[in-house]
This record gives sequence, structure tokens and C-alpha cells, in this order.
Amino acid sequence: MPTLIDLDANATTRPLAEVVEVVARHLSETWGNPGSRHALGRQARRVLEESRESIATILGAHPDEVLFTSGGTESNNTAIFGLARGNSGTIAISPGEHPANLEACRVLMRRGWKLERLPVDEQGRVKGLGLRAEGRNNLETDSEPSTFNPQLFAILLAHNETGVIQDAALLRELATTSECPWHLDGVQAVGKIPVNFHELGATTLSFGAHKFHGPRGIGGLLVKRGTRLTPLLYGGHQEQERRPGTEAVPLIAGMAKALELWDADRNRRTTHLQTLRDRLQHGLSERCAPVVVNSEHAARLPNTLNIAFPGLDGEALLVALDLAGLCCSLGTTCASGSTEPAPILVAMGCPPDVYRSSVRFSLSLWNTEAEIDDAIDRVVTVVGRMRKL
Repeated sequence: MPTLIDLDANATTRPLAEVVEVVARHLSETWGNPGSRHALGRQARRVLEESRESIATILGAHPDEVLFTSGGTESNNTAIFGLARGNSGTIAISPGEHPANLEACRVLMRRGWKLERLPVDEQGRVKGLGLRAEGRNNLETDSEPSTFNPQLFAILLAHNETGVIQDAALLRELATTSECPWHLDGVQAVGKIPVNFHELGATTLSFGAHKFHGPRGIGGLLVKRGTRLTPLLYGGHQEQERRPGTEAVPLIAGMAKALELWDADRNRRTTHLQTLRDRLQHGLSERCAPVVVNSEHAARLPNTLNIAFPGLDGEALLVALDLAGLCCSLGTTCASGSTEPAPILVAMGCPPDVYRSSVRFSLSLWNTEAEIDDAIDRVVTVVGRMRKL
């Protein structure tokens, strides 16, 4: 078996040693319940609130706007269901939303809500005009722009498959014009690009620690002051009664540490990741032609490359690359096993030979130039062999 090369960082990242040390230390030393009034509880509460303050500072939020959850999926669900508040109306999303958002919206559809998809251009950037409505039967029909009156927006800030970063100013304009709350899924953005909650102007924004070298099982939701948010869970007073359950102090401290490490090293990391991504893109473009780099001309996450090898089957290519020791994906890990084409690539107008042969490579802090060169060689070998069949 060849040495494994992990180019699937948008699925998850390996925790940094400093993060592991922080989690282990607090599991051993700060194990008290932060809701208890005795010394052990106060000690845990102090770590909890220091972590909250650190995260808030880095993400441009107030500490009381930081809500801790089990991860990105819970954060997205909490935002969507919480902002919907049991009412009915229209939710606007973009094509190819992460299942954590899309499936929550579909549950609301069964409760009487309608779903409208914002169109995107050929690069995957939201345009905001010419909406399409999705009714209870999941059939899409053309909708007149004048009838567009959403009660909620739920949009990916940075796309998990293409890496495209949306224009937050446009999203803010759409939401402001509609006078409705808007949720940003920042799971792929936080810890990779600068995110300032107050400058973005969103109502809520989600993030998950394991996407930026933090521990799995912990995440957060930023909630704008004054926002009415119906809880997803019940049974406790924690997190301003918005998310009951004893806070996982060791994991929260680990998430804060991971974000602090990114913040202190953000410029070098961005340069490192973008250099490696461009090296991979250039190598594959030169040696595996013909290829198509999806969203090549849009602002992208520095670590993400979505590339098509026309004439090949993406599923078969993924299996062959796995056998070659290369870890990558076809897109959303939470939707793995699906044989449907990536909705975002279809919405971008990609032809079938492109969206059926597209693979996502996503890099992390752990990757090196030597690994990228090795990965290029392996892809060239696999693609060459498959094209001869």
C-alpha cells in the first residue's frame, strides 16, 4: 500500500499538537461542570468564558453572541429552525447548499415553507435575480422576480465543493432589501479566510472546529444581538437557554486554541496553501490535459481545487485514486455515496462531461510541496491509465 496523501481537508483536518495538548489538559484538570457554583465549576466556567472571548475577538463578534454547539451541522440547523420560529414563508438558498442547510430547509417545506434558489453564474457566484421556486413536491418552476419575498436567507459563505467565496455585500443587500434575517454557513470559511461577523452583517454564522485543525464534535454559532432564536433543544439554562446541555469545556478550549493559532499565522498559512493549490492545479493542467478547473476565475478558498478530467467517470476515478493512496473526494462528504452530479456544478451550467468527471482536492496545513509533487505523479498515472481503457 502506498503512503497515504491526504488532500481531503474540506472533509476534516488533523488536529494540531498544541490543540491536542490543550484538550487533554482540560480533560484532566478542568473537568468540573461550568454550571456549578463551587470551585471546580468556577474553574471550568473561567476557561469557558475566556475561550468565548477569544473566539469572539477573532471573529469580530461580541462574546455574548457566541453560542457553542456540537459542530457545523447543529449550528446550521439551530440557525435555520431557530430563525424560522415555527412560522411559514419562503427560504432563499443557493444551488448546491450543504446538506446541513438543504435538509433542514426541506423539513421546513413539509411544514408549509417554500424554497427558492438564488441563481449563480458560470463560476458559482450568487447573482441574486431570476429566482426559481421549489414547491412541496420538490419540482422547480420559474418564479417572477417581483414575487420574491423571502422570510429567511441561508447561504454558504464559502462553498465546500468549489471553494467559491460569495460576495457578502450582495447577500447583505438582498437580505436588507427583503427585510429578513440571513444565515451564513461559515463552516468552510472560518479558520481559512478572515471572517468578521459585524462587518458581514449577517444574523447568524456557523463554524466547526475540525475544519481548521481543531477537535471534532465542537462548533459554534454567532447570533446577532437582539435576534429571536427559537431553541432546537430543550432541558437546560446553558448558552442563554439557546442550547441546553453541559458545555464541553475541553473541546471548546481546543477550538479556541486552534482558531488562535490560525489567527497568529494567517498570512503565512494562506500563502502556503495557495502556493500548494496553484502548484497542484498547474501540474495537473499541464500533465493531464484536457482538464477543466471549475470556478477558476472566482475568488476561492486558498486550499480548494475542483477539477474535471473530461471523458472519465468521477466515481471510478475516485476509487482508482484511493487505491493509489490519494485521499480526495467528489464533493460533500456528508452526501458521500450519492451518484447524483454535484448540484452546484449543474447550476453553474457545466456540461455533463465536466460535472461527471470532477474531483475535489482540498489541502491543509500539514501538506508539503513534496507531497503535492507526488500527488501530481499519482494522478497523472491513474488518469493516463484510465484514458487508455
